[in-house]
Amino acid sequence: MAALAAQELLDGFYVNLGIGIPTLVANHIAPGVDVTLQSENGMLGLGPFPTEADIDADIINAGKQTITELDRTSYVSSADSFGMIRGGHIQLSVLGAMEVAENGDLANWMVPGKMVKGPGGAMDLVAGVGRIIVLMDHVDKAGTAKFRKSCTLPLTGANVVDMIITNLAIFQRPERRSPFFLKAIAPNVLPDEVRAKTEAHYLEMPA
Repeated sequence: MAALAAQELLDGFYVNLGIGIPTLVANHIAPGVDVTLQSENGMLGLGPFPTEADIDADIINAGKQTITELDRTSYVSSADSFGMIRGGHIQLSVLGAMEVAENGDLANWMVPGKMVKGPGGAMDLVAGVGRIIVLMDHVDKAGTAKFRKSCTLPLTGANVVDMIITNLAIFQRPERRSPFFLKAIAPNVLPDEVRAKTEAHYLEMPA
């Protein structure tokens, strides 16, 4: 999923990666594509996700995951970092999700009744970044579809998701007034399986 998302990063982009699987996108950026990765805690120019030998406990992203530096890495205040996000200077963000609705609503910051640390920068990202890609498992641990008709969890943002990459399929829409269409399915996965495990309405792959 991270490798597929990395294909959406274009030369010259400033990109924010969410915690979890999205962090791994940094390991799959194509050679020759010059992308600057940004983290809400004020790090500009993140390197690949570290191997055990490369871990430095003092170099972390906004999710407190250890990451690596580049020769050009710089550090700014959290206020400046969020100024980049809110000012529309980040072209793409790759985030995880608990649920995505067929109209592009996103829920990825809390489950009622469970400990909540706060939304972090997620709400700022979906409001200030031009394109949002979600990486998530197709169903949750109970087998319930995560791409749904509507979100049942508190929203991070309304009508903000442009592309969804799961372990079964890729869904995309050309613009935010359009429905999602099935762009691709994973190897050895049949369209009927995707349909059976998806609650949301979507269009079939264009001819």
